Amino acid sequence: MKNFRIILASNSPRRKELLAGLDIPFEVKVIQGIDESFPESLPAYDTAQYIAVKKAQAYRPLLDSAISHQETSINHQQPSDGNPELLILTADTVVIAPSSEEQNDQEGKGIILGKPKDAADASRMLEMLSGKTHHVVTGVCITSLEKQRQFSVVTEVTFKKLSKEEIDYYVGHYKPFDKAGAYGIQEWIGYIGCTSLKGSYFNVMGLPVQRIYEELKKF
Repeated sequence: MKNFRIILASNSPRRKELLAGLDIPFEVKVIQGIDESFPESLPAYDTAQYIAVKKAQAYRPLLDSAISHQETSINHQQPSDGNPELLILTADTVVIAPSSEEQNDQEGKGIILGKPKDAADASRMLEMLSGKTHHVVTGVCITSLEKQRQFSVVTEVTFKKLSKEEIDYYVGHYKPFDKAGAYGIQEWIGYIGCTSLKGSYFNVMGLPVQRIYEELKKF
């Protein structure tokens, strides 16, 4: 694989852990206050990719400063051969729950669940997922100075019927307020609640690393 200098534009410890599993060097840079809003008319399954691209735009100055640094090195007659290509990796994950009338979102009109505001909101989200099949969508954007690849990966997850006691225990002990859909598949709720999963497990954790590996090879 080509020599890249990858910047992971995320403060998620799960994304950092997953990307490290590819044995590709990277560094983490976080810009605070990025606008992650999206048009209400945007289809639910396009939302994560839209936000990932929006995040990439906010990190674009890092690419511009990198090329300026390379030009300065050339002007000072420093060798530039072998400079790794800088890539910005941005991602966003959403959970899409079926409507109250459906067991599974068959029409692509599901309800987007972001990060819960508090314990009550987390419990509400888990009740929406309880006993149903939902979808986890991670949008990814890989940006270099000259090109960009963007894509989404969807994983189907089914939960058993969760009791109020199980929901209360999970929310109280694990406080999943930084997780879309108010749960982490790798935590207790995933152990006792997930009855089936179709697609990438790591995508549910927040980063479809197998697909990212393939996309990096295309660069």
